[in-house]
Amino acid sequence: MSAWQEKRTDWKADRDAFVADQKAVRKTGKLPEHLGPPPSGFALLPWLLMGMGAFSNLFQGKTPNPWIGGIGLLVFNSLYIHVVFRAFTKEAREARSTRGALLALGIVTCLLGGLYGGSWLLFFPLLGLAAGAIVRGRWLGKTGLGLSALAGVVAGLRDGWGAVNVAYGTFLSTMVTAAILSLSDAVRELRAAREELARQAVEKERLRFSRDLHDLLGHTLSVIVVKSEAARRLAPRDMDAALVQVSDIESVGRQALTEIREAVTGYREGSLAADLDRARSALLAAGVEPVVRQSGPPLAAQTEVLLGWVVREAVTNVVRHSGAGRCEITVDGSAEHVRLRVTDDGRGAAPPTTPESPVPGIGGTGLKGLTERLAAAGGLLEAGPGARNGFTVTAELPVYPVDPPDPARMAEPVDAVGRVHSL
Repeated sequence: MSAWQEKRTDWKADRDAFVADQKAVRKTGKLPEHLGPPPSGFALLPWLLMGMGAFSNLFQGKTPNPWIGGIGLLVFNSLYIHVVFRAFTKEAREARSTRGALLALGIVTCLLGGLYGGSWLLFFPLLGLAAGAIVRGRWLGKTGLGLSALAGVVAGLRDGWGAVNVAYGTFLSTMVTAAILSLSDAVRELRAAREELARQAVEKERLRFSRDLHDLLGHTLSVIVVKSEAARRLAPRDMDAALVQVSDIESVGRQALTEIREAVTGYREGSLAADLDRARSALLAAGVEPVVRQSGPPLAAQTEVLLGWVVREAVTNVVRHSGAGRCEITVDGSAEHVRLRVTDDGRGAAPPTTPESPVPGIGGTGLKGLTERLAAAGGLLEAGPGARNGFTVTAELPVYPVDPPDPARMAEPVDAVGRVHSL
């Protein structure tokens, strides 16, 4: 009784939510979020009214041995209710006790139908309803045909050609019940899958945004700190040079504000040339000699954005941790792929635990995030100790189709002080 009350309370709560959604649909015209109360044993209880004929015969004295008939009717109803209320939970539906109760229900149905016939044969379609609610998958067809044949044989012995209707009703009730309940389960599983995909999409976007902010703020704040230190050192002896550094800090800060706004809206398109210029400026301010070389055809905006992230992270690490005196940034493009390499002559990093060097994806949060970002675009990021000394970061990406070339975006190689060289 306690389980009955709990299920009834849940069913009423779902029904009330469904009614509220329907009222909202009539007002707003939007599709409801609530699919209504999930199917439960209450949906199959009204079919017990099919046994009213047997119940009537029992009270009118038309049934021999009424005590046996009454006990059989009570046992049948109890088993039927027990089975159908366990049919809507997968674990309970597949339990051995449920299958045993269904088998007992079949035995009771055969005994009552074979003993009394007539209205008592209508218990076979009820048995089909219970079987359709329990049995799913490949055993459904065999179960439906087996119950129909059993119902036909028992009804044939008691009712002659009327057994055809009983057998047909049993088969129909089994298959239709199973089809409706399976369809209901599929709809709810699809809805749950859609909600899970939406949740994963939100998590993926949150991760992307956190990586963007890390790359943007990590690089920008590093440049600001380095240039602030340079301005502090220069101020006592060369105020004009210090003011140049302060002007650069202002420019970097304004650019960072713009990039953060664009990153928040999701429409940021990076410029590799601008990232290389900022990297060169940051390296110079940190006392590191920059050497920047770029060759190859113009790149798509998506490729420039990804390579710009790599330049930012690699140069930030050089400024913060390397203690290098020289940093080379090389961009080599071809018709199939483009390669970016950032190499310094600093302290380097601890040797990797495996013989291979460089190794993909080593480093801090920034390099790990970049590894995931490039892998999603079909590219590769490798980071590790250089061949002789220092540290090397290498990124490779496939070349995507681009719009007609824009000469303004084709940066030529420049040296440490910004003079342009011909290739």
